[in-house]
Amino acid sequence: MLEAKRRAAIFLLLAFLLAIVAGYLVLEKVKQLNAELGGMVEIYVANGNIPARTLLHSSQLTKMEIPQKFLTDSHITSEKDIAGQVSVVPLHEGDILTHNMLKDYSNLQNENNRLVALYRTDKVQFDQEIAALDRVDIVVSHEVNGEKKTESFMKDVSVAYSQGTGEKFAGVAVEVSAQDATKLIHMQNYAEYIRVLKANVGQEESTPSTKEETTAPVETENKPTEPVQQEVEEPASNSNKPSTDGNS
Repeated sequence: MLEAKRRAAIFLLLAFLLAIVAGYLVLEKVKQLNAELGGMVEIYVANGNIPARTLLHSSQLTKMEIPQKFLTDSHITSEKDIAGQVSVVPLHEGDILTHNMLKDYSNLQNENNRLVALYRTDKVQFDQEIAALDRVDIVVSHEVNGEKKTESFMKDVSVAYSQGTGEKFAGVAVEVSAQDATKLIHMQNYAEYIRVLKANVGQEESTPSTKEETTAPVETENKPTEPVQQEVEEPASNSNKPSTDGNS
């Protein structure tokens, strides 16, 4: 009886020791796998159904953790990469957002307008740095019927966005009608020289017109006074003549 109890105690002790060893081995394996996976990182997924070409907001998105090992360059891990972007495909809840799904949001003033990019080259020059929402004039130098001309091609064109600042300023995208877009692209391809001028939208342009409007009425008011004086003086001189003739 005592021998049986002794054997049972030995078996329980061995089972306990084996369980400890097995737990230790499993823990080490988990640590090794975690080290290979590189920890967990957060990526962005859709929080609900999002139609295509809809401007994305943070409220439409949520985060999900994946192992570092499975993270690729196409995954989005920063909210700034989503700002001002739209998805080119419809998204459903839980869909993972990737860079190839997104594109810049085109904020056109009219659906019939088009964006035409004007990049700085030897043919296309900018007089100064231009920012988004500025307005520009486009001057072209080209040959017409064998005669070289420099003329204003487009005036007061809206700038949708610009690329680069300072020395890295590369160009702009202007918003024009679909018909004018064809003409502008034609000039880009065949004009000898294109110059983009920042339009002056200050108050200096309105000052001369206001002066002309104020001086013009003064001149028109003074003109009628001369004939009126002559009409008054002539009858007075005529009225004196009969009196002298009568006395004689």
